[in-house]
Amino acid sequence: MLTWLSADTITDVGGRARRHHNPLLDGPPPPFPAYPAEPGSEPADRLGDAVPDFAVTAGRSLVRIRAAAATDRYGLGEVCGPLRHTGRKITGATHDAFAYDDRSDSLYQAHPWVLCVRGDGSAFGVIVETTWQYTAHLHDHLLFEVDGPPPAVTIIDGDGPAEVVRTLAALTGRMPMPPRWALGYHQSRWSYAPADEVRALARRFRERQLPADVIWIDIDYMDEFRVFTFDPDGFPDPAGLVRELHELGWRSAWMIDPGIKIEDGYSIYDDARGGGHLVTDAGGEELHGVVWPGRSAWPDFTRAETRDWWAGLYDEFLAHGIDAVWNDMNEPTNLEDMPDRTIPADSRHRADDALGGPDSHARYRNVYGMLMTEASRRGMEAARPEARPFLLTRSTFLGGQRYAATWTGDNVSTWDHLAWSIPMVLNLGLSGQPISGPDIGGFAGRCDGALLARWMGIGCLFPFARNHAMLDTPPQEPWAFGDEVEATCRRALERRYRLLPYLYTLAREASVSGLPIMRPAFFADPADDALRDIDTAFLLGRDLYVRGDVTKVGAGPDAPVPVGWRRVDLLDDPVEAKDRDLPELYLRPGAILPLGPVMQWSDERPIDVVTLLVHPAGDGHATGTLYEDDGDGHAHLDGSYRVTGFDIVDAAVHTTVVEGDWDPASWETETVWIGPGWSDE
Repeated sequence: MLTWLSADTITDVGGRARRHHNPLLDGPPPPFPAYPAEPGSEPADRLGDAVPDFAVTAGRSLVRIRAAAATDRYGLGEVCGPLRHTGRKITGATHDAFAYDDRSDSLYQAHPWVLCVRGDGSAFGVIVETTWQYTAHLHDHLLFEVDGPPPAVTIIDGDGPAEVVRTLAALTGRMPMPPRWALGYHQSRWSYAPADEVRALARRFRERQLPADVIWIDIDYMDEFRVFTFDPDGFPDPAGLVRELHELGWRSAWMIDPGIKIEDGYSIYDDARGGGHLVTDAGGEELHGVVWPGRSAWPDFTRAETRDWWAGLYDEFLAHGIDAVWNDMNEPTNLEDMPDRTIPADSRHRADDALGGPDSHARYRNVYGMLMTEASRRGMEAARPEARPFLLTRSTFLGGQRYAATWTGDNVSTWDHLAWSIPMVLNLGLSGQPISGPDIGGFAGRCDGALLARWMGIGCLFPFARNHAMLDTPPQEPWAFGDEVEATCRRALERRYRLLPYLYTLAREASVSGLPIMRPAFFADPADDALRDIDTAFLLGRDLYVRGDVTKVGAGPDAPVPVGWRRVDLLDDPVEAKDRDLPELYLRPGAILPLGPVMQWSDERPIDVVTLLVHPAGDGHATGTLYEDDGDGHAHLDGSYRVTGFDIVDAAVHTTVVEGDWDPASWETETVWIGPGWSDE
């Protein structure tokens, strides 16, 4: 359920977080979305170098955070441009930012949160507790301009950025464990339609031995774009289609938008209107605009009663066997309004008291998408209680990881967008969102073979890996540009599937700690200034370093390699090491990395051999971890899982079950030693 930040929440995390009441606000601060937290550590003494000042000028509320020590700035969720935000101005105002670039100061999501890393590697983070539009000025001091009432401010301190991000998750909530198949590869397009095209795509992947788990079904499956309906001609038997996909090892994800077609006799609209579930205009009349079905209205997700109604719509929808849901256009998008492409700021929401009570869309715009996903996820849980929901959203807010994964919206098939995708996903992770990724190959524009090969190599190592393209663009499936590009894409996919045991272990770590799956290079050594602005390389967890080339020239990766890390390959394929379109992979000294076999989908068969890549540290020691459970369902919450630890004892790898009572099919280990004698040519 949606809950709100309180003084008790801050107290629960001890000295790691301190809430500053805004003296300019008459009464308590407005409620702010966050989860209750867990007990924390003893007070830290560094919070004194981050002190907020409050003011109101020209109708805007100002918060200035004076940072005595020089810091580098990160976070703020979905931002296009370099990893390090120092010196930038970034706005949080959710809107449909089609074909954005690094000059766009706001995108689809809002995360009023800044992570600051000090010169010595310690860090602090700032939550500005507002749901209104804000602008963050990240210069000598941190300055937030807020359109609404004066906000409270929460400041988190930590010995390093990882500790601060963990505390952020304790306050705003952690990601639930996803189904294992969600970490496989996803193929999408606007649109694979009719149903026979979906079937042909599914067969073609399997025939060409291209590993994949999920096909995404865009809006053209609907009957004239009416949500929760199916086109009787193109998709006459959705349950039959889903059964056929399941037989081939596929899951399917289907889009649901918030825009409801205004049409008497359409049951969703009739129920929404009759139940008082729709947003109104400033005069109190039902708000109308334009989305894909034409004249449309929008549910008022600020009402618990409306969220309950929306959740109930998923029961019949998911009865067709649908595996996953895609909430799009939920900024919310209004194609009638240009250039902001959203509903008017003076539209009215009849919000419940728990959310702050009735107010304008200007107050609730930034949380609209997250409120939709809260309702959608709850509906999925009720309709399919035996399954873990997987929900993807385009718009969300700080704390939205409780309900949905996300992607970086309508990007473009350019080398710049490939380059920007890495820091965008990294900053989302630093803002509490562990599972995200771009549209691989780019959504808009014309992808070519060179770009797709490079983007697949890098994109298949993001937490969420989905190729997606726009209507009327050239095909960009892995085989679209000839045999050579297809071969590179296949190796990229096989790499991902070999890494699934490790990725699943990282997903579990994110679900219990809040640490991102994909991490900036400076997490390897936060005190190393040379790692602070690396945009072309990243860490997967603690142990694997991914070093990519995002340039059209293809001169090779140029990011520095942390001292002692060794280059590794994942496939028994001599071409892999020579494929310049695949990013280089490096293993941390002292790490044991668990790998699985290449499969055509994530649960094609039980794992019978776990390959351990072992890179001993200078003292000869190395450790690793493998997390396993059923891959779906909720038994893991009751202890039905297993955490296996690996370490070196007497120059051999020793295996120990360290946690959980799950008893999987037995597997053997094979060990590959990576050491000074190993060639990284």
